[in-house]
Amino acid sequence: MSAARAHSDVFRAIADPTRRAILDRLRAGPAPVNALASDFEQTRPAISKHLRVLREASLVTERRVGRERLYELKPRPLQQVAGWVEGYRAFWQVSLNNLKRYLEE
Repeated sequence: MSAARAHSDVFRAIADPTRRAILDRLRAGPAPVNALASDFEQTRPAISKHLRVLREASLVTERRVGRERLYELKPRPLQQVAGWVEGYRAFWQVSLNNLKRYLEE
């Protein structure tokens, strides 16, 4: 995978638990970086790096309002993840049904 593509990879972006927590926080609405950073024990620069990864994956947008940068969730790229997970839902349903049938015999 090329370096440019790796930076925009949604799966890579959501692999980190801090980034997933940031996405969860942004479901409540846009927030400035300082408010986001206050929700975590990490430093503000560390949160900014996480936000950069999320921005490069097009999961958040950044806009300036006065002196602040507001971050907003853009969940559309997560449809790619949902589609991938959905393929495994059918697999697990069949596997669990087979296990149930085996155990009941």
